Amino acid sequence: MSYPPNYRYTREHEWIRLENDTAAVGITDHAQEQLGDIVYLELPKVGDRFSATQPLGTVESVKAVSDIYSPVTCEVVDVNAELAAHPELLNQDPHGAAWLVKVRLADRAQLDGLLSAEQYEAYIAEEAVKSDK
Repeated sequence: MSYPPNYRYTREHEWIRLENDTAAVGITDHAQEQLGDIVYLELPKVGDRFSATQPLGTVESVKAVSDIYSPVTCEVVDVNAELAAHPELLNQDPHGAAWLVKVRLADRAQLDGLLSAEQYEAYIAEEAVKSDK
């Protein structure tokens, strides 16, 4: 899997894609792969505010329940309602149709502290080596 170069990534396996004044947030292909079949999502409401690294929801798979962390300090402006009815979309298109929320960033400069696609790919490769040991 090659990761979209115009996205930024977290070490907790979330992505963020800037779209003019807002940004879409989702989980990475690596995250959905590790989780397995996703069966349920709990997402925030429009108007909810989060600090960077604060949990903004949860994803439940056949293997585990995991927190989803906000990559930046933000306010939720849209929630992907399609995922409530079809959480399996996260397994099918994690970097596209299965965005979780759209947010208004408090400080765009926070994006600079996130990983580029290249850095993220190196990070997950490094993690794979550690888990093999």
